Amino acid sequence: MTTLTLKNIRKSYGSGEIIRGVSLTVGHGEFTVFVGPSGCGKSTLLRMIAGLEEISGGDLLIDGQRVNDVGPAGRGLAMVFQSYALYPHMTVYQNMEFALKLAKIPRAERHARIGAVARTLQLEPYLQHRPAALSGGQRQRVAIGRAIVRNPRLFLFDEPLSNLDAALRERMRVELATLHRRLGATTIYVTHDQVEAMTLADRIVVLNKGVVEQVGAPLELYHHPRNLFVARFIGMPPMNLLPAHVRGADARGMHLILPDGGEARACVTTSDSLDGTDVTLGIRPEHICHIRPGPAGADAAGENVQHGRIMLVEHLGALSHVHVRLATGHDLIIQTHDGGGLSRDAPITFSLPAQHCQVFDSHGRAMTRMPLTAGAHAAGHET
Repeated sequence: MTTLTLKNIRKSYGSGEIIRGVSLTVGHGEFTVFVGPSGCGKSTLLRMIAGLEEISGGDLLIDGQRVNDVGPAGRGLAMVFQSYALYPHMTVYQNMEFALKLAKIPRAERHARIGAVARTLQLEPYLQHRPAALSGGQRQRVAIGRAIVRNPRLFLFDEPLSNLDAALRERMRVELATLHRRLGATTIYVTHDQVEAMTLADRIVVLNKGVVEQVGAPLELYHHPRNLFVARFIGMPPMNLLPAHVRGADARGMHLILPDGGEARACVTTSDSLDGTDVTLGIRPEHICHIRPGPAGADAAGENVQHGRIMLVEHLGALSHVHVRLATGHDLIIQTHDGGGLSRDAPITFSLPAQHCQVFDSHGRAMTRMPLTAGAHAAGHET
Protein backbone atom coordinates (compact mmCIF):
# COMPACT_ATOMS: atom_id res chain seq x y z
CA MET A 1 0.00 0.00 0.00
CA THR A 2 1.58 3.25 -1.17
CA THR A 3 0.82 6.53 0.53
CA LEU A 4 2.44 9.93 0.07
CA THR A 5 2.66 12.58 2.76
CA LEU A 6 3.84 16.17 2.35
CA LYS A 7 4.55 18.07 5.55
CA ASN A 8 5.02 21.82 5.19
CA ILE A 9 6.95 21.38 1.93
CA ARG A 10 8.75 24.50 0.70
CA LYS A 11 10.83 25.37 -2.35
CA SER A 12 12.90 28.51 -2.80
CA TYR A 13 15.08 29.82 -5.61
CA GLY A 14 17.31 32.42 -4.02
CA SER A 15 15.05 34.83 -2.14
CA GLY A 16 11.93 33.77 -4.03
CA GLU A 17 9.70 31.15 -2.42
CA ILE A 18 7.84 29.12 -5.05
CA ILE A 19 6.17 26.48 -2.84
CA ARG A 20 4.96 27.94 0.44
CA GLY A 21 4.32 25.30 3.03
CA VAL A 22 2.24 22.63 1.27
CA SER A 23 0.86 19.85 3.50
CA LEU A 24 -1.05 16.97 1.92
CA THR A 25 -1.69 13.24 2.22
CA VAL A 26 -2.38 11.06 -0.84
CA GLY A 27 -3.93 7.71 0.09
CA HIS A 28 -3.22 4.30 -1.40
CA GLY A 29 -4.77 3.90 -4.86
CA GLU A 30 -5.94 7.51 -4.99
CA PHE A 31 -5.88 9.53 -8.20
CA THR A 32 -4.94 13.04 -7.09
CA VAL A 33 -4.75 15.94 -9.54
CA PHE A 34 -2.74 19.12 -9.00
CA VAL A 35 -4.42 21.94 -10.89
CA GLY A 36 -3.92 25.67 -11.09
CA PRO A 37 -2.92 28.49 -13.43
CA SER A 38 0.46 28.70 -15.11
CA GLY A 39 3.17 29.50 -12.58
CA CYS A 40 1.24 28.27 -9.54
CA GLY A 41 3.91 25.68 -8.65
CA LYS A 42 2.15 22.44 -9.56
CA SER A 43 4.92 21.06 -11.82
CA THR A 44 7.59 22.17 -9.35
CA LEU A 45 5.77 20.29 -6.58
CA LEU A 46 5.55 17.17 -8.76
CA ARG A 47 9.28 17.34 -9.54
CA MET A 48 10.04 17.62 -5.81
CA ILE A 49 8.03 14.45 -5.22
CA ALA A 50 9.95 12.76 -8.04
CA GLY A 51 13.31 13.83 -6.61
CA LEU A 52 14.14 16.03 -9.61
CA GLU A 53 14.06 19.20 -7.47
CA GLU A 54 15.60 19.63 -4.05
CA ILE A 55 13.27 20.32 -1.13
CA SER A 56 14.08 23.60 0.63
CA GLY A 57 12.03 22.82 3.72
CA GLY A 58 9.57 20.32 5.18
CA ASP A 59 9.37 16.54 4.91
CA LEU A 60 8.35 14.22 2.06
CA LEU A 61 7.33 10.71 3.13
CA ILE A 62 6.51 7.67 0.98
CA ASP A 63 4.85 4.91 2.99
CA GLY A 64 5.93 6.72 6.14
CA GLN A 65 9.62 6.84 5.16
CA ARG A 66 11.28 10.26 4.80
CA VAL A 67 12.80 10.46 1.31
CA ASN A 68 14.01 14.07 1.10
CA ASP A 69 17.58 12.89 0.53
CA VAL A 70 16.75 9.82 -1.56
CA GLY A 71 17.45 10.14 -5.29
CA PRO A 72 14.81 9.60 -7.99
CA ALA A 73 15.89 6.03 -8.66
CA GLY A 74 15.53 5.07 -5.01
CA ARG A 75 11.99 6.35 -4.55
CA GLY A 76 10.27 3.67 -6.63
CA LEU A 77 8.41 6.17 -8.83
CA ALA A 78 7.62 6.34 -12.53
CA MET A 79 7.01 9.64 -14.30
CA VAL A 80 5.28 10.36 -17.61
CA PHE A 81 6.21 13.69 -19.17
CA GLN A 82 4.37 16.03 -21.52
CA SER A 83 7.00 15.47 -24.25
CA TYR A 84 6.82 11.62 -24.21
CA ALA A 85 10.67 11.47 -23.99
CA LEU A 86 10.92 8.30 -26.11
CA TYR A 87 14.21 7.12 -27.60
CA PRO A 88 13.75 7.69 -31.37
CA HIS A 89 16.28 5.02 -32.43
CA MET A 90 14.60 2.29 -30.35
CA THR A 91 11.48 0.28 -31.11
CA VAL A 92 8.42 0.41 -28.86
CA TYR A 93 9.54 -2.86 -27.28
CA GLN A 94 13.04 -1.51 -26.64
CA ASN A 95 11.72 1.73 -25.18
CA MET A 96 9.61 -0.21 -22.70
CA GLU A 97 12.46 -2.64 -21.96
CA PHE A 98 15.25 -0.11 -21.38
CA ALA A 99 14.63 0.68 -17.69
CA LEU A 100 14.09 -3.01 -16.94
CA LYS A 101 17.48 -3.88 -18.45
CA LEU A 102 19.15 -1.19 -16.35
CA ALA A 103 17.46 -2.70 -13.28
CA LYS A 104 18.88 -6.13 -14.34
CA ILE A 105 15.44 -7.74 -14.56
CA PRO A 106 15.78 -11.23 -16.11
CA ARG A 107 14.98 -11.40 -19.82
CA ALA A 108 12.00 -13.74 -19.43
CA GLU A 109 10.42 -11.49 -16.83
CA ARG A 110 11.05 -8.43 -19.01
CA HIS A 111 9.31 -10.11 -21.92
CA ALA A 112 6.34 -11.13 -19.78
CA ARG A 113 5.90 -7.65 -18.32
CA ILE A 114 6.11 -5.91 -21.69
CA GLY A 115 3.67 -8.36 -23.25
CA ALA A 116 1.11 -7.86 -20.49
CA VAL A 117 1.36 -4.07 -20.64
CA ALA A 118 1.23 -4.04 -24.45
CA ARG A 119 -2.01 -6.03 -24.36
CA THR A 120 -3.48 -3.66 -21.76
CA LEU A 121 -2.57 -0.56 -23.82
CA GLN A 122 -3.34 -2.16 -27.20
CA LEU A 123 0.25 -1.73 -28.35
CA GLU A 124 0.94 -5.30 -29.47
CA PRO A 125 0.81 -4.47 -33.22
CA TYR A 126 3.37 -1.68 -32.75
CA LEU A 127 6.06 -3.33 -30.61
CA GLN A 128 8.58 -3.37 -33.49
CA HIS A 129 7.73 0.16 -34.67
CA ARG A 130 9.85 3.18 -33.87
CA PRO A 131 8.26 6.33 -32.36
CA ALA A 132 8.36 8.23 -35.67
CA ALA A 133 5.92 5.70 -37.16
CA LEU A 134 3.34 6.23 -34.38
CA SER A 135 0.56 8.75 -33.84
CA GLY A 136 0.60 11.15 -30.90
CA GLY A 137 -1.81 9.02 -28.91
CA GLN A 138 0.19 5.87 -29.58
CA ARG A 139 3.40 7.56 -28.45
CA GLN A 140 1.71 8.67 -25.27
CA ARG A 141 0.56 5.10 -24.62
CA VAL A 142 4.15 3.93 -25.08
CA ALA A 143 5.34 6.49 -22.53
CA ILE A 144 2.66 5.29 -20.11
CA GLY A 145 3.54 1.65 -20.82
CA ARG A 146 7.21 2.32 -20.15
CA ALA A 147 6.17 3.57 -16.70
CA ILE A 148 3.81 0.67 -15.96
CA VAL A 149 6.30 -2.11 -16.72
CA ARG A 150 8.50 -0.88 -13.87
CA ASN A 151 5.76 -1.71 -11.32
CA PRO A 152 6.34 1.60 -9.51
CA ARG A 153 5.03 2.47 -6.08
CA LEU A 154 3.69 5.77 -7.39
CA PHE A 155 2.78 7.13 -10.84
CA LEU A 156 3.51 10.78 -11.65
CA PHE A 157 2.02 12.46 -14.74
CA ASP A 158 3.14 15.95 -15.82
CA GLU A 159 0.55 17.33 -18.26
CA PRO A 160 0.77 14.18 -20.43
CA LEU A 161 -2.08 15.11 -22.79
CA SER A 162 -1.16 18.73 -23.56
CA ASN A 163 0.35 17.96 -26.96
CA LEU A 164 -2.70 16.06 -28.23
CA ASP A 165 -5.66 17.44 -30.18
CA ALA A 166 -9.02 17.83 -28.46
CA ALA A 167 -10.59 14.59 -29.70
CA LEU A 168 -7.51 12.54 -28.82
CA ARG A 169 -7.27 14.17 -25.38
CA GLU A 170 -10.82 13.06 -24.67
CA ARG A 171 -10.09 9.46 -25.71
CA MET A 172 -6.89 9.40 -23.68
CA ARG A 173 -8.72 10.71 -20.60
CA VAL A 174 -11.06 7.74 -20.83
CA GLU A 175 -8.10 5.36 -21.30
CA LEU A 176 -6.25 6.82 -18.31
CA ALA A 177 -9.32 6.58 -16.07
CA THR A 178 -9.93 2.97 -17.15
CA LEU A 179 -6.27 2.09 -16.67
CA HIS A 180 -6.21 3.56 -13.17
CA ARG A 181 -9.28 1.56 -12.15
CA ARG A 182 -7.62 -1.60 -13.47
CA LEU A 183 -4.24 -1.03 -11.80
CA GLY A 184 -5.42 0.66 -8.60
CA ALA A 185 -2.09 2.47 -8.40
CA THR A 186 -1.51 5.66 -6.41
CA THR A 187 -1.30 8.44 -8.99
CA ILE A 188 -0.49 12.15 -8.99
CA TYR A 189 -1.41 14.03 -12.13
CA VAL A 190 -0.54 17.64 -12.99
CA THR A 191 -2.62 19.66 -15.43
CA HIS A 192 -3.75 23.19 -16.16
CA ASP A 193 -6.88 21.77 -17.80
CA GLN A 194 -9.71 21.70 -15.28
CA VAL A 195 -11.77 19.37 -17.50
CA GLU A 196 -9.04 16.75 -17.07
CA ALA A 197 -9.00 17.46 -13.34
CA MET A 198 -12.77 17.14 -12.94
CA THR A 199 -13.09 13.95 -14.99
CA LEU A 200 -10.02 12.04 -13.74
CA ALA A 201 -9.53 12.94 -10.09
CA ASP A 202 -10.62 11.28 -6.89
CA ARG A 203 -9.41 14.48 -5.26
CA ILE A 204 -8.29 17.80 -6.71
CA VAL A 205 -5.61 20.01 -5.16
CA VAL A 206 -6.09 23.62 -6.31
CA LEU A 207 -2.81 25.54 -6.19
CA ASN A 208 -2.27 29.29 -6.45
CA LYS A 209 1.12 30.99 -6.09
CA GLY A 210 2.60 28.02 -4.28
CA VAL A 211 -0.26 27.72 -1.77
CA VAL A 212 -3.04 25.11 -1.58
CA GLU A 213 -6.35 26.95 -1.91
CA GLN A 214 -8.60 23.89 -1.49
CA VAL A 215 -8.48 20.09 -1.56
CA GLY A 216 -11.54 17.96 -2.22
CA ALA A 217 -13.57 15.77 -4.54
CA PRO A 218 -14.34 17.39 -7.93
CA LEU A 219 -18.02 18.06 -7.22
CA GLU A 220 -17.24 19.31 -3.72
CA LEU A 221 -14.98 21.99 -5.19
CA TYR A 222 -17.51 22.77 -7.91
CA HIS A 223 -20.52 23.19 -5.65
CA HIS A 224 -18.75 24.42 -2.51
CA PRO A 225 -15.69 26.50 -3.45
CA ARG A 226 -13.89 27.76 -0.38
CA ASN A 227 -13.05 31.15 -1.87
CA LEU A 228 -13.29 33.35 -4.94
CA PHE A 229 -10.15 31.92 -6.51
CA VAL A 230 -11.54 28.37 -6.54
CA ALA A 231 -14.97 29.65 -7.66
CA ARG A 232 -13.37 31.39 -10.65
CA PHE A 233 -11.00 28.57 -11.54
CA ILE A 234 -13.18 25.47 -11.21
CA GLY A 235 -15.99 25.26 -13.73
CA MET A 236 -16.29 25.70 -17.49
CA PRO A 237 -17.78 28.16 -18.08
CA PRO A 238 -16.74 29.72 -14.75
CA MET A 239 -19.04 30.87 -11.96
CA ASN A 240 -20.75 34.22 -12.57
CA LEU A 241 -19.70 36.83 -10.02
CA LEU A 242 -21.41 40.14 -9.29
CA PRO A 243 -20.59 42.80 -6.69
CA ALA A 244 -23.33 43.25 -4.07
CA HIS A 245 -24.08 45.07 -0.81
CA VAL A 246 -25.57 43.40 2.27
CA ARG A 247 -28.91 44.83 3.34
CA GLY A 248 -29.92 42.69 6.28
CA ALA A 249 -30.73 39.03 6.83
CA ASP A 250 -33.46 36.82 8.23
CA ALA A 251 -34.32 33.14 8.50
CA ARG A 252 -34.63 32.94 4.69
CA GLY A 253 -31.05 34.10 4.11
CA MET A 254 -29.13 37.22 3.19
CA HIS A 255 -30.71 40.21 1.43
CA LEU A 256 -28.51 41.98 -1.08
CA ILE A 257 -28.50 45.11 -3.21
CA LEU A 258 -27.07 44.56 -6.70
CA PRO A 259 -25.18 47.15 -8.80
CA ASP A 260 -28.34 48.30 -10.60
CA GLY A 261 -30.12 48.91 -7.30
CA GLY A 262 -32.22 45.77 -7.59
CA GLU A 263 -32.66 43.42 -4.65
CA ALA A 264 -31.66 39.78 -4.41
CA ARG A 265 -31.69 37.05 -1.78
CA ALA A 266 -29.13 34.31 -1.18
CA CYS A 267 -29.71 31.26 1.00
CA VAL A 268 -26.60 31.61 3.15
CA THR A 269 -26.21 31.84 6.89
CA THR A 270 -25.08 35.24 8.12
CA SER A 271 -24.95 37.63 11.06
CA ASP A 272 -25.95 41.22 11.68
CA SER A 273 -22.28 42.23 11.70
CA LEU A 274 -22.19 41.91 7.89
CA ASP A 275 -25.05 44.36 7.38
CA GLY A 276 -23.84 47.21 5.18
CA THR A 277 -20.71 45.42 3.92
CA ASP A 278 -19.67 44.72 0.34
CA VAL A 279 -19.72 41.10 -0.82
CA THR A 280 -19.67 39.12 -4.05
CA LEU A 281 -22.68 37.17 -5.31
CA GLY A 282 -21.87 34.01 -7.27
CA ILE A 283 -24.00 31.64 -9.32
CA ARG A 284 -23.17 28.85 -11.76
CA PRO A 285 -24.32 29.40 -15.39
CA GLU A 286 -26.55 26.29 -15.38
CA HIS A 287 -28.45 27.46 -12.28
CA ILE A 288 -29.83 30.62 -13.89
CA CYS A 289 -33.48 29.97 -14.70
CA HIS A 290 -36.78 31.44 -15.99
CA ILE A 291 -34.98 32.63 -19.11
CA ARG A 292 -37.21 34.82 -21.31
CA PRO A 293 -36.35 36.77 -24.46
CA GLY A 294 -37.38 40.40 -24.22
CA PRO A 295 -37.21 43.09 -21.52
CA ALA A 296 -38.57 42.66 -18.01
CA GLY A 297 -42.35 42.82 -17.90
CA ALA A 298 -45.29 41.73 -15.84
CA ASP A 299 -44.47 38.07 -16.47
CA ALA A 300 -41.00 38.62 -15.03
CA ALA A 301 -42.18 39.35 -11.51
CA GLY A 302 -40.49 37.33 -8.82
CA GLU A 303 -37.37 37.09 -6.75
CA ASN A 304 -33.87 37.86 -8.04
CA VAL A 305 -35.10 38.85 -11.53
CA GLN A 306 -32.45 40.38 -13.78
CA HIS A 307 -32.39 41.65 -17.32
CA GLY A 308 -29.71 42.49 -19.83
CA ARG A 309 -28.73 42.28 -23.48
CA ILE A 310 -27.39 39.21 -25.28
CA MET A 311 -23.85 39.72 -26.55
CA LEU A 312 -23.29 36.24 -27.99
CA VAL A 313 -25.00 32.84 -28.18
CA GLU A 314 -22.73 29.81 -28.44
CA HIS A 315 -24.70 26.78 -29.67
CA LEU A 316 -22.88 23.64 -28.48
CA GLY A 317 -25.41 21.03 -29.53
CA ALA A 318 -27.42 19.94 -26.50
CA LEU A 319 -26.41 23.10 -24.63
CA SER A 320 -26.10 26.80 -25.41
CA HIS A 321 -23.97 29.39 -23.63
CA VAL A 322 -25.61 32.80 -23.64
CA HIS A 323 -23.27 35.73 -22.91
CA VAL A 324 -25.23 38.58 -21.37
CA ARG A 325 -24.28 42.15 -20.46
CA LEU A 326 -26.26 43.78 -17.70
CA ALA A 327 -27.21 47.45 -17.77
CA THR A 328 -24.45 48.08 -15.21
CA GLY A 329 -21.82 46.77 -17.63
CA HIS A 330 -21.27 43.49 -15.76
CA ASP A 331 -21.15 40.32 -17.85
CA LEU A 332 -22.42 36.84 -17.07
CA ILE A 333 -23.00 33.54 -18.85
CA ILE A 334 -26.20 31.52 -18.88
CA GLN A 335 -26.15 27.82 -19.76
CA THR A 336 -29.42 26.54 -21.16
CA HIS A 337 -30.77 23.48 -22.95
CA ASP A 338 -32.93 25.66 -25.20
CA GLY A 339 -31.09 28.57 -26.80
CA GLY A 340 -32.84 28.41 -30.15
CA GLY A 341 -35.09 31.41 -29.48
CA LEU A 342 -32.26 33.65 -28.28
CA SER A 343 -30.26 35.91 -30.58
CA ARG A 344 -27.46 38.44 -30.34
CA ASP A 345 -28.32 42.05 -29.37
CA ALA A 346 -31.77 41.01 -28.10
CA PRO A 347 -32.96 41.84 -24.56
CA ILE A 348 -33.28 38.97 -22.09
CA THR A 349 -34.82 38.44 -18.67
CA PHE A 350 -33.89 35.71 -16.19
CA SER A 351 -33.80 34.80 -12.51
CA LEU A 352 -31.03 33.94 -10.05
CA PRO A 353 -32.57 31.32 -7.74
CA ALA A 354 -31.73 32.12 -4.13
CA GLN A 355 -31.04 28.43 -3.34
CA HIS A 356 -28.12 28.45 -5.79
CA CYS A 357 -26.71 31.89 -5.02
CA GLN A 358 -23.39 31.83 -3.20
CA VAL A 359 -21.88 34.73 -1.30
CA PHE A 360 -18.22 35.57 -0.71
CA ASP A 361 -17.24 38.09 1.94
CA SER A 362 -14.96 41.10 1.45
CA HIS A 363 -11.92 38.82 1.91
CA GLY A 364 -13.12 36.43 -0.81
CA ARG A 365 -14.12 33.66 1.62
CA ALA A 366 -17.26 31.65 0.92
CA MET A 367 -20.14 31.95 3.37
CA THR A 368 -21.99 28.84 4.56
CA ARG A 369 -24.95 27.92 2.38
CA MET A 370 -28.26 26.75 3.77
CA PRO A 371 -29.35 23.19 2.86
CA LEU A 372 -31.12 23.04 -0.50
CA THR A 373 -34.89 22.69 -0.28
CA ALA A 374 -36.78 19.89 -2.03
CA GLY A 375 -36.76 20.46 -5.76
CA ALA A 376 -34.04 23.11 -5.63
CA HIS A 377 -31.64 20.94 -7.62
CA ALA A 378 -34.00 21.12 -10.57
CA ALA A 379 -34.67 24.84 -10.25
CA GLY A 380 -31.61 25.83 -12.28
CA HIS A 381 -32.86 23.95 -15.36
CA GLU A 382 -36.13 25.78 -15.78
CA THR A 383 -36.45 28.04 -18.81
